[in-house]
Amino acid sequence: MRVPLLALFAVLALSACGTGSNGSGSTAQAGAGGTVAIGETEFKLDPSSVQVSQAGTVTFRVTNNGKIDHALEVEGNEVEEKTETIKPGESAELSVDLSKEGSYEIYCPIDGHRDSGMEGTLTVGAAMGGGSTGTTEDEGSTTTGDGYGYGSG
Repeated sequence: MRVPLLALFAVLALSACGTGSNGSGSTAQAGAGGTVAIGETEFKLDPSSVQVSQAGTVTFRVTNNGKIDHALEVEGNEVEEKTETIKPGESAELSVDLSKEGSYEIYCPIDGHRDSGMEGTLTVGAAMGGGSTGTTEDEGSTTTGDGYGYGSG
């Protein structure tokens, strides 16, 4: 009886991720080595808060659910990594070595997007609490790149 209930919970959690609806204040939780799915729309991140249980490499799977170009940057604690520009309807992956516990910023680095609300927080190693509407997965593929034709907001 518990297995079908857990499967139903997993399906509901996956369907809630990255839709851009009801994303304000949502939180995703992950462990080191996991994957965090983030959806981007005009102009918010879903989820806007990510908590990672311990320092290590985390992969962000970013999907542009909006109508204009977006990207994702992770910055803080001597880390500054970002995706290439992500076209509407497309996705990108970014693996980041979060070797230090503490707070990081996540945001869209395309000019003006962060100021319009496309920002959030990433906490590594802090007590994890609250409900999760984002998803995490245990996969390790990565892509990063250069060629950003925009400012750092």
